[in-house]
Amino acid sequence: MEALAQALDETARRSGFSGAVGVRVAGEEPWARGYGLAHRGLGVPHRPGTRFATASGSKAFTALAVLALVQDGVLGLDTRVRTVLGADLPLVDDAVTVEHLLCHTSGIGDYLDESDGWDAADYVLRSPVHLLADTEAFLTELSGHPQVSPPGAGFAYCNGGYVVLALVAERTGGIGFHDLVHTRVCAPAGLHDTSFLRADELPGDAAVGYLGADSDRSNVLHLPVRGNGDGGIYTTLPDLAVFWEALMAGRIVPREVVELMLAPRHLVEDEQMRYGMGFWLEQDGPGVVLEGCDAGVSFHSLHDPDEGLTVSIAANTADGAWPVVRRLRELRRT
Repeated sequence: MEALAQALDETARRSGFSGAVGVRVAGEEPWARGYGLAHRGLGVPHRPGTRFATASGSKAFTALAVLALVQDGVLGLDTRVRTVLGADLPLVDDAVTVEHLLCHTSGIGDYLDESDGWDAADYVLRSPVHLLADTEAFLTELSGHPQVSPPGAGFAYCNGGYVVLALVAERTGGIGFHDLVHTRVCAPAGLHDTSFLRADELPGDAAVGYLGADSDRSNVLHLPVRGNGDGGIYTTLPDLAVFWEALMAGRIVPREVVELMLAPRHLVEDEQMRYGMGFWLEQDGPGVVLEGCDAGVSFHSLHDPDEGLTVSIAANTADGAWPVVRRLRELRRT
């Protein structure tokens, strides 16, 4: 672990990284460092316990909440989402199922299409961001996007699909999506500093997301005021280590469900990874990955169950984490 931590530390310092990096190996003393500032105006430094936004890293939390409802019998993987949506989002194909959405094979049109060449600092939302505080409010963003391929035709990463999952989970589970994630994922895992924070009232231990390395302009006008099914949960390096341990031990959903979620279903060549159900998987190797990028956010958390290794890299800029992530991948290949 020491050599890995030293290599990542050197890369972080050399690249001007702003965030936190943590390395844990089962049975060894964990290593973690903070770099740069969590709040530039007030000069607040990053610490290992800083709460960071995770962007799409939180899709795994959505998937786990949905699978918990599947375990309850409230939903099935074969549930057709049209039976829950009713008259809402009429452009979603009648054949789209919960499983299609979980695996990014629904073919629905995406309100935030990452293949469309947008920059993380662009203003991409149609609604005023302060209105996007709960799941039903996203209907205005999700509407009007035609189906782009038949359900099940192939993998196409879809942010909107995970907001639809949140909507389906909320309507069938009888509890708001944010509360559902807390009660079915965070609480059983023992995560004390992981939640969907509002961007306009961040606590003092949360990192502000910045649009660039040399800009004090934050991301508060670029993202929903509160994240939802496709991203935006905040967490810490210690909580991530607890999350991976709880997941693999079957304390969130049973082990057989975890194995179902981590079974590789698609090779995504552009990302040089595979995809399961809510989780990325190393292309060659046992590693399971959470990853996300947004305005003011870049995030990567790797867990290798064979080695008992967890490496988490969280930054408060859109591109700050990637030099450290690339170094981690180089080291994983050697």
